[in-house]
Amino acid sequence: MLSHPSKLTERRLMISIAITGFILIVEVAGGLWTGSLALLSDAAHVFLDIFALVLSYSALRLSSLPPTDNFTFGYHRFEVFASLINGITLALISAGILWEAYHRFLTPQPVLGMELLVIATLGLGANLLVAFILGGHQHHADHHDHDDDHEHHHANAKDANVESALLHVLGDAASSLGVIAAGAIIWKTGWTLADPLAGVLIGIIIIAGSWKVIGSSARILMEGTPSCLNLKVIEENMCQSPGVAEVHDLHIWNLCSNHALLSAHVVKDSSNRIPSEDVIMDLKLRLKEEFGIEHSTLQLEGRCCDENSVCRTCRSSN
Repeated sequence: MLSHPSKLTERRLMISIAITGFILIVEVAGGLWTGSLALLSDAAHVFLDIFALVLSYSALRLSSLPPTDNFTFGYHRFEVFASLINGITLALISAGILWEAYHRFLTPQPVLGMELLVIATLGLGANLLVAFILGGHQHHADHHDHDDDHEHHHANAKDANVESALLHVLGDAASSLGVIAAGAIIWKTGWTLADPLAGVLIGIIIIAGSWKVIGSSARILMEGTPSCLNLKVIEENMCQSPGVAEVHDLHIWNLCSNHALLSAHVVKDSSNRIPSEDVIMDLKLRLKEEFGIEHSTLQLEGRCCDENSVCRTCRSSN
């Protein structure tokens, strides 16, 4: 069952999705009405916001579903597939924006400056409202006490998920400022090239964001080491644990953006009398408290694997 903070977070996300969806419709209609490429470009950025919000909401819902026989880790990786599709789609949209801007530089099109300014200002106001709604989740989290460590970590993961959506919205607010500037320039001076120029800037912002999304999603799907974790540092830390002689065949990967998993072979120090269970428990505690890795699979060995074994060969090639 979802906790009360989860329900509150879901409600905030649903309200944010509704507001952002309304602004998307307004900006698309306004862009076609005013002839503004900048406004249509900002609408594409708003679409990115909606996707990020829906992704955050879906991640909250799916993370609460129990694992099944067919999906033993649950449905967390849905987030990764959705992010990859989102990134590719936005890259294509931004390419279309830049192509249209190129033609508008060659053949300027008339733009309704005053109407563009009003619609862009409305979009900025909606972005700030959504940012305020999403930002409220942190205030609630700071005043909510968690008695269970697992629930506390789970709540932090959810907060990080909403935080990423908040950053998307704030980025779109910055894009809206560019559209407002373009609208003001056209209204006051009649210089219509300000519109495709703003479109180019927003297109570049979208490309940068989509490239980051594609890269992070691909890294997870390729089971790469999380960029926030250093494999060598973790290995050295594990070797400092009492009763550990060596660590090899160490692998760290992401199940989704907020869940890191680890597996390793651990050679126990034969001269140390610490029970094997205590060695494993100390390692798991270290990984959880110092690196945030809650799911670790550790194979305790009495001696090192042979140099030609699969695990030793794989580790030496990393």
